[in-house]
Amino acid sequence: MTDAAEEVAPSASSAAGPALLEVSGLHAGYGPIEVLHGLDFTVQAGEMVVILGANGAGKTTTMLSLSGVLARRGSLVFDGHDISRASPDAIVAHGIAQVPQGRGTFTDLTVEDNLLVGAYLRKDPLADDLDRWYTTFPRLAERRTQKAGSLSGGEQQMLAIARALMSRPRLLLCDEPSQGLAPIIVQEMFRILQRLNEEDGTAVLLVEQNANLAMDIANRAYVLETGSIVASGDAASLRDDDSVRKAYLGY
Repeated sequence: MTDAAEEVAPSASSAAGPALLEVSGLHAGYGPIEVLHGLDFTVQAGEMVVILGANGAGKTTTMLSLSGVLARRGSLVFDGHDISRASPDAIVAHGIAQVPQGRGTFTDLTVEDNLLVGAYLRKDPLADDLDRWYTTFPRLAERRTQKAGSLSGGEQQMLAIARALMSRPRLLLCDEPSQGLAPIIVQEMFRILQRLNEEDGTAVLLVEQNANLAMDIANRAYVLETGSIVASGDAASLRDDDSVRKAYLGY
C-alpha cells in the first residue's frame, strides 16, 4: 500500500512557489474530543484541491476550522497573512468564502437578499455581480423574490455557491456540494465549479464523497482517515492507484 507519509506522485503545483493557503499542524475538535490530528496541506493560487474520506474522517471539521467557525490550533497562512487566530468575518475579508455542508441558506430571506448577505463586507456596487450569478444560475434569476426555503435542494445549493461568490473570494471552500442532489444536478454543479476555477482562477478546496467526480476536476487530492492525512498527490495518480482506491476511496 502507498506509504501514508509520501505523496503518490509529485504535484505539478507543489513547486509553484508560495502556496495561497498553507496549513500546518491543524488540530480541531469538539470539546474534549480531538478530531483533526495535526493536518498539513496546501492550496496553490488557481488550484482545485479535493479532500476525500469516509464519513467521520474529519472533512467537515477541516472546513469549519479553516473558515473560523470552529476553534483550532496550528498555523494557517493565507496569501502570506497569518490567519491562525482570525475570526470568520476577518477570514472572509482576507478572501476565503465557504459553501457549507447542507447549503446553509437563510430560508426566510429571499434569493436576492441571500446574495446580498454574501456581499455584506463589500462597499462597492453589487449590480454586476448579481447579474453575473443570475446569468450563471438562471433558476435563481427566475426565483429572486422567492424565499430561499421554498427552493428545491439543487436550487438552494446553487444559491449557496452564488452567495459565497458574492464576496469575490480568492479561495472557495465547498463542503459536500453533491450531498442529497440528483446526479444531473451534481454534474451541472461540478461543471460550474470547474468553469469558475478555470476562467476566473478562483482556487477551490472541495470536500466530497463522490470520489470519481471530484477527481475528474481536481488537480490534487488529500485522503483523510480518522483525522489524519493518509495519502496525497495529484488527483490522476491517486485515482489510478489500486491500493489507495480500495483502502480509502471505496471503489
